[in-house]
Parts: sequence; C-alpha cells; structure tokens
Amino acid sequence: MLRAAGIGHGDEVIVPAFGNIEVAEAVTQAGAIPVFADIDPVTYCLDPLVVEAAVSPQTVAVVVVHRFGQPADVPRLHEIGQRHGLLVLEQGESETPYAEVAQRRERAAYLDRRLRGVRTPEGSGGHTYQQYVVRVPGNGRPDRDAFARAVRARGVECRVPVKTPVHRMPEFRRDVYLPETERAADETLALPVDASLTKREMNRIVSACNALGGLLQAAF
Repeated sequence: MLRAAGIGHGDEVIVPAFGNIEVAEAVTQAGAIPVFADIDPVTYCLDPLVVEAAVSPQTVAVVVVHRFGQPADVPRLHEIGQRHGLLVLEQGESETPYAEVAQRRERAAYLDRRLRGVRTPEGSGGHTYQQYVVRVPGNGRPDRDAFARAVRARGVECRVPVKTPVHRMPEFRRDVYLPETERAADETLALPVDASLTKREMNRIVSACNALGGLLQAAF
C-alpha cells in the first residue's frame, strides 16, 4: 500500500514502536523513513496528540495498528491526516468469529472482577480481547518477569506481549523519548483468555495471580 501510494525515498511515515517490527520494515522496504510515536497507555495504540506533534514537512503517512483487540482512535487520526494531508493506513488484527469474541469477552469480564494486584485492561465496547493484557505493578521489567515466572510455576501460561520496542532494536535504534511505550514494554503481561478455557482453568489463573499480586507494591 505504501508503494502504491507513491511513498518512497525521503518520505517519513509515523508508526508505533510498541509492537511488531514488520510495520517499520515495510516502511524501509518502500524506501521511506519510519518515525516512531508514543502510544496511549490504555489502548496501546498510537496516541493522536503525539502523532500530530511528530508531523514534519517530510511526513506523508501514518500507519495505525490495532493492538490486542483494542481499536485505535481512528477518527481522530483521520482528522489529523486530513489537516496535514497525510495518508492514514490501518493494520488490523486477524478477524475472530463473533461467537468466539463473545466468549473471550465473558472470560475477560470474569478476570476483571476477580484479579487483584494487577491492573486489568480498560476495555472499550469494541475490545475483542485478542490478548488479555494486564499491568504488573512494582519496579518495571524485573518485577513483571518475576511475576510471570511465578505464575508459570503455578501452571498458568502467560507471555510478554512486546519484549523490545522497535526503536530499541539494533536495526531501528532511535534516540527518541517514548515513555508510555517503554513503560508498557516493562509492565505488560498477556494472560490466557481463549474461548476454550474452562471454569476450572479460569479459577487457576485467578488463584495463581492473586497469590502473588498482593506481594507487589507500586514503585515510588
């Protein structure tokens, strides 16, 4: 899509650093320069205010990525695109059948009500819970990683959704300040929310997390 739009050498494209490297790679493959912008801490998608602040005379496009089933603020980003004459492209996640989305939402609601000691997702009505991503309080990455190891030891699979922001990877290293991206990379953990989970498995997730959550204190 970038190439079809005539985007190439010398052009800048605003992209998120929190997520997969493929978006930045696509920009460079088109001959353009990826410019990393910070995320909204609730949706984990591009923050429209930060995007607008990152616009320069060389900016020609914005690539919006919907993250974890949480939709980005596309209307506001399109408004910014119209004001500055930018192409706004969306990268969605794989579509999930409605019945499965409904089951994921049920399981997410169950976790929302019962989890203690972690910050649960602030889901909007459009959240499809492709991943159920919590924040682990404490001192960032060390406490999050310790929490993940302890939860796994109790038989619950979990994963760090974004291990390294793209602007910290060697091939795309940039000297930019993206505080929400850095914080999210250090604190987030994806817990199971699959439609196939049984009530017993859901209880195990809650028990494993709650046994640890009260031991972690927010950093000061």
